Parts: sequence; C-alpha cells; structure tokens
Amino acid sequence: MELDVALLSRIQFAFTVSFHIIFPSITIGLATLIAIWEGLWLKTHNPLYLQLAKFWIKPFAITFGMGVVSGIVLSYEFGTNFSEFSNLVGPILGPLMAYEVLTAFFLEAGFLGVMLFGWQRVSRKMHFFSTITVAIGTWISAFWIIVANSWMQTPTGYKVVEGQYHVASWMEVIFNPSMPYRLTHMLLASMITATFVVAGISAYYLFKRKHVAFAKKGLSMTMWIALALTPLQAYIGDLHGLNVKEHQPIKLAAMEGIWPKQEAEVPLLLFALPNMETEQNDYEIGIPKLGSLILTHTPDGALTGLKSVEPQDRPNVPLVFWSFRVMVGLGFGMIGIAVLALILRKKDRLFENKPFLTLVAAFTPSGVISVLAGWYVVEVGRQPWLVYNLIRTQEVISPLPAERVLFTLIMFVIIYTLLLGVYLYFMRKVIKKGPPSMSTLEQQLIGMKAPGYALAWVKSLKNSEEKA
Repeated sequence: MELDVALLSRIQFAFTVSFHIIFPSITIGLATLIAIWEGLWLKTHNPLYLQLAKFWIKPFAITFGMGVVSGIVLSYEFGTNFSEFSNLVGPILGPLMAYEVLTAFFLEAGFLGVMLFGWQRVSRKMHFFSTITVAIGTWISAFWIIVANSWMQTPTGYKVVEGQYHVASWMEVIFNPSMPYRLTHMLLASMITATFVVAGISAYYLFKRKHVAFAKKGLSMTMWIALALTPLQAYIGDLHGLNVKEHQPIKLAAMEGIWPKQEAEVPLLLFALPNMETEQNDYEIGIPKLGSLILTHTPDGALTGLKSVEPQDRPNVPLVFWSFRVMVGLGFGMIGIAVLALILRKKDRLFENKPFLTLVAAFTPSGVISVLAGWYVVEVGRQPWLVYNLIRTQEVISPLPAERVLFTLIMFVIIYTLLLGVYLYFMRKVIKKGPPSMSTLEQQLIGMKAPGYALAWVKSLKNSEEKA
C-alpha cells in the first residue's frame, strides 16, 4: 500500500497538538485556582488556603513545563509539513503567533520564577502579584491562540494580494465571528478541567483518609466552582453551536448526523452509526424534533445536511459525531456530580460518601478528555478546509517523502509517550507525598513574618494533625 504524505502529515500534527493541549487545559485553570487560594489566604490567613496553593503549585510547574516543551514543535510543523500554508497566511497568522510570545510567554516566564521560588524571598503581596500575573499570562496566551485558530474557522478582515492573505482589518481578524464564543468556551473548559483534577485528588485523599482537612477544603471549593461553571459552560456551548450553525453548517451536520440537504423536525440523536458510504445513519436512536428545537428554537425548524455539499467537501462524520457526544456526555456527567455534591452537602455527607468520592476520583481526567473531544470536533469538523472555504488542507501539504513523515511520526509517538510517562511519574510522586504539613507551614510563615494570629491558626491545625 502506497503511503499518503497528506494523511501522514495530518496525523502527525493531530497527534502532537492533541498531546500539547492536555497541558494548557490544566495550567490555565490551575494558575487561576492557585491565585484564588493565595488571595484567600492573604485575606483570611486560613492556612488551608496556603496549603492548597503551595501543594498545587508543584503540579502546575510540572504541567507548565510539559506544555512549553510540547508546544514548541507545533509552530515548526507549519513550516515543515504545511509549508505552502505558511506562505499563504503568514502575514496574518505570523503576527498573531508573535503577539502570543511577546505578551503572554514573556509575562509568564518573567514572573514564574518568583511564583515558584519566591515565597520567602519577596513580600507576600509581591508573591501574590506574581501569581496573578502568571495566571493572566495563561489567559492572554489562550486568547491569541484561539484568535488564530478562530480566524481559520471563520476568516474575516483579510485581503488577497498576489495570492497571499493579508490583513485588511485587525479588528475583524481578531474579533472574527467565532472567536468570542470559542475563547469563552475554552477558558471555561480549562477552569472546569483544573477543578475536576483538584476535586479528584481531594476525593482520593478523603477516600484513603489522608490529609483530611486539606482534602475537605479542596473538594468543597471545587464542587462549588463546578456547580457554578458547568451549567454556564452548557449555556455557552449552546451559543457556540448556534454560531457554528450560521458559519459552518456542514460541521454542525456532522456533529448531529444530518444527511438530507435540508431536514426539518430533526431528532436529537442519542445513538447512531454514521455511514459515509451509504450517506445515512445506521441504528438511529433519537428524540423526535428535539434537535430542531435546540438548534433553531422551534420543533419544526430546518437544518442544512451533509448532502448539500459533495462528498469530498465533508469531514470524517463518525469521528466528529462521536467526539461531540463524548464531550457533551462528560459535560452532563460533571453537571450531575456538581448537583449531587450539593445534595450531599445539605445532608452533611459530602466528605463521607464513598461511592461519591469514588465517582469524583474517576472523573479526574474528565475535563482533559472533554477538551480533546471538543478539539477533534472543531478541527476534524472543519475539514477538508484548513482555512474554512478558502484553503484546502490537501493544497498546502509540503512535498516531502512519505517515508520521512512516517519516520518522524513514529519518533513523535515514542518520545511523547516517554514524556507522558515521565510526567505521570512525577505527578504521582507529588500526589503520593501530599501537601506540606502544618509544621512545615509554621516554619515558612515565621520566615515570611506572618502575623501572630496566622501562626496561632497553623499551630491549632498542627495539633489536630498530630492527634490524628
């Protein structure tokens, strides 16, 4: 069988970007949580907030480092595997990538050292400022990356000069039609991802009866956050879906498994096996008219189907269809956990219910999986276009020997698998070691010249730890 360089290049980029996105999806939310905990500690001097901040700053540092290492490769792949694409859209995407480095990466790098190592070297307020700055840096980084990717989804504000795409209006490029929805959706997804990572580890500690006070505070806070953010994410997701319906109807048709050119009274499919050869769904199970009601806000509303374009203009329907359902299914699962936590909290059973703790621990990676599934919906659903309705992916593949691309793909798989193993090894070590003890915090607070009542609070908790 002859190797397809286009397919191999796409698989290689999909693999490397899938690996990379795991880490920013955690660090964006985790940096924000750490800033919240540190701010609460400064305001209340409750040592449990300081304990949370000092413990989770280590997983943040490990994850941040992995994100930097895995992300560097992506910009080079545009040039190596999609060289004509870089030539065509370089005047637009090049500056956007540069803005991300200049405004976000430098900001993060400049204050990351103070955040990680400055606890007893700078004032408490200066350290808090550094933590906030790093968190803001992660948001800015997400902003520019989402701007660049959203422009590829819904391109506006461009002009064509001698075959190249140039900026006609920076405001239209940056604030393209899908950007506000996608940025909000991604930032919320990152917060929810980090929230469930913290909740899952806290539930694990409670299940094992380890670091109980620390774990109770972590689980309680994250369940409140999840209760607020998960329904909001569902609402933003609905708005995003309506935006996709307007600007990328074929992507939406693949998400919902809609085949006719125009279909009214569309059911909401709970299960189906989209068949791209027969151009229909096998074994459909759906709720009549609910798809139309959700997407058009009327039960008999009509939607554009996949047959409205030629087969070569359709994405991989089964992959988009099922990725969307994985994302939505996990999202509703997270909403369910947040509601269940509220019920157990009212019954004063939040920290003792072992089936609930087991469920929360099992959902630790749910945010990451949801982000990956959502990313596949976005990126695979856009195909065969690299810039929607303007540039086809097939047209910009670099003329490389297929064997060379296959070799680099295999090497990426091997190296990234090893990196993931190293990452999980160090994360396991940090989690197994647990948070700093109250005795350790007491010594650190003395070095930080904390007020007397803060030290008294730590001593009280230290005595409780020793008795336990």
